[in-house]
Amino acid sequence: MTSCCADTESELEKMQTNQRRVLVVVLLINSLLFLVEITAGLVASSTALLADSLDMLADALVYGFSLYVVSRDDLWKARSATIKGWVMMLFGISVLAHTFYKISFPQVPSFSIIESIALLALIGNTTCLLLLWRHRSDDVNMRSIWLCSRNDIIANVSVLAAGVCVWFFVSQIPDIVVGLGIAALFLRSAVSVLQDAGVARATALQPAAQLQEVTGLQQP
Repeated sequence: MTSCCADTESELEKMQTNQRRVLVVVLLINSLLFLVEITAGLVASSTALLADSLDMLADALVYGFSLYVVSRDDLWKARSATIKGWVMMLFGISVLAHTFYKISFPQVPSFSIIESIALLALIGNTTCLLLLWRHRSDDVNMRSIWLCSRNDIIANVSVLAAGVCVWFFVSQIPDIVVGLGIAALFLRSAVSVLQDAGVARATALQPAAQLQEVTGLQQP
């Protein structure tokens, strides 16, 4: 029994060490991409790029939370996932607000900046997705960040498509449509992560509730 428990603990520590290494790398990649995209989005006046940069910032926060709770219990991981869900929700609403601002003050964004930065972001996010792939089923903590990384790929491809459409139609409408699509993706993912977090939290609290119930029954 002692040998079995020691082997299990060793495997868990090894998995958590691997998770930390992956999270540090993807955190650095996303932080750099955020700085590049938000600067380029402001220069190019692109809603799609600004939306994607907020996605990068949200992911950097998500990876930071995830790194903090790697070695903590399931309840902490559920709490972290809840925070991530609300962060996604907040940024989704922020992108919607910026979209309405762009509609009120129209300006055709720069095609060349959109395409070059979106391609750079796609390469970075693809690297993150590949690093996270093997850990996507480890626990609710890693699943939530894998969903974020998957959404990044979808957002990057959408921004590239928006850049082509902006160039072809000489209009800000494709850029705004993609911005709205990314906002919708944020909100949908936020709901999914919050649901997973709720299930994980209930599961983590169940043993404690059962213990309290048994203890209560034993009391005179």
